[in-house]
Amino acid sequence: MQIQPYLFFQGRCEEALEFYHQALGAKVEMLKRMKEIPEGIPTGNVAPGSEEKIMHGQMRIGESVVMASDGSCNQGPTFGGFSLSISLEDEAAADRAFAALAQGGSVEMPMGETFWSPRFGMVTDRFGVGWMINVDPAAS
Repeated sequence: MQIQPYLFFQGRCEEALEFYHQALGAKVEMLKRMKEIPEGIPTGNVAPGSEEKIMHGQMRIGESVVMASDGSCNQGPTFGGFSLSISLEDEAAADRAFAALAQGGSVEMPMGETFWSPRFGMVTDRFGVGWMINVDPAAS
């Protein structure tokens, strides 16, 4: 069994996928647009003019799969009550990921040494997604 996060970006999914590609090396493995929904299938609460918006996207970050969508495109994205956690192999990689995710976002806890890791920090990216960046002490 695996748990795979599914993030709804409310109209900014394509921008988010490109951001995560640049920041973390995410690789888009699937991308389906609203215009690809077969006729006769209920589309729910999709805003008119959203044909080019992303119905479903799937990206791989390291060994993890994160799914994403523009959702109904009728409100701003809200991400609360969770963070995505990344464990990296060394401090330099952690610092690079943290700095990239912080661009246009906000630092919640600067990178630093903790009792469980030589390097840990928390950031909320420009889309409002919380991230915890950690160096696995076993790998360092």
